[in-house]
Amino acid sequence: AAGGHQERFAMGLALLIIACASAPRGFIGLGIMGEGMANQLLQAGVPLKVWTRNRAVSERFKAAAAPGTVTIEASPAAVISACERTFLMLSTPAACEDVYTMSGGVLEGVREGKQIIDCATLQPGDMVSLAERVRARGGAFLEAPVSGSKGPAAAGALIFMAAGDRGVFDVAQSDLGAMGKLNVFVSETVGEATKMKLVVNLVMGTQLAALGEGLVLAEKLGLGAENVQAVLDNGAMASPMVKLKGPAMASSSYAPAFPLKYALKDMLFALELPEARRVAGGLHVSRAAAAAFVSADEELQLGESDFAAVIEVSREGPRRAPRIEVGQHN
Repeated sequence: AAGGHQERFAMGLALLIIACASAPRGFIGLGIMGEGMANQLLQAGVPLKVWTRNRAVSERFKAAAAPGTVTIEASPAAVISACERTFLMLSTPAACEDVYTMSGGVLEGVREGKQIIDCATLQPGDMVSLAERVRARGGAFLEAPVSGSKGPAAAGALIFMAAGDRGVFDVAQSDLGAMGKLNVFVSETVGEATKMKLVVNLVMGTQLAALGEGLVLAEKLGLGAENVQAVLDNGAMASPMVKLKGPAMASSSYAPAFPLKYALKDMLFALELPEARRVAGGLHVSRAAAAAFVSADEELQLGESDFAAVIEVSREGPRRAPRIEVGQHN
């Protein structure tokens, strides 16, 4: 009898897992990052209810997916209403605010039992505000910004930094695991994961600006780009970013995996954190790097290009001293 009970329990658990796995997830935002992330969920056998601001993008996404696995909803609220758990990957604070509050927006669909997982890179206060409004309508909220660009998103190799409702983080492990290689729960306090993401992207942008300067110096010295890259790739400076972006910089190949304008946005958000003023030296190295990104964006008009294009500031030189203005990339 005991054996039969155990078998029935195991079968019931298996059916529950299958039911959870086959339940549709919502996905709002199918841009450079969102498309790859949503595809990883599909490959894991998760059907999707989707919405993005450009309907043609949703249609292309559905056409490329297996029949019956993608449903295009009429609004963000319709996605939320149709799914227990919804992921969002939007580009800017303004885009998020619009999609949350528009007629038929996210907040209209939120009610008790709905889980919102927002993967955008915003300012900490933006995430806190979104969380408060979602929770006020009975929903649960998890911020989950990611480290990684277009390639890692398409390969399911992102790193998620999460904060907010721990229960949502726990039950979403299979989904996060399909889209990423590491999930880090930072805090139950919303905004803390965003702070971590901003630190990561500030370091990344500063490193890339320095790499660009070094490669241009190597060019002026007549050093072969392939030899310089080989030394970097096999020395203490070796990293996935150096390996990927070094050749792109050398060949001036800037197909956008991470648009420069968004890298700049994240660096400025980090520099605007109140705690940044308490760092000795005022983050002067990072501010100099951000100034190079400002020049690339505003003077060289490279905002839509990959952020590796920051090297062109070292090749061409800024035409004027760039100003870093608080809030200019909201």
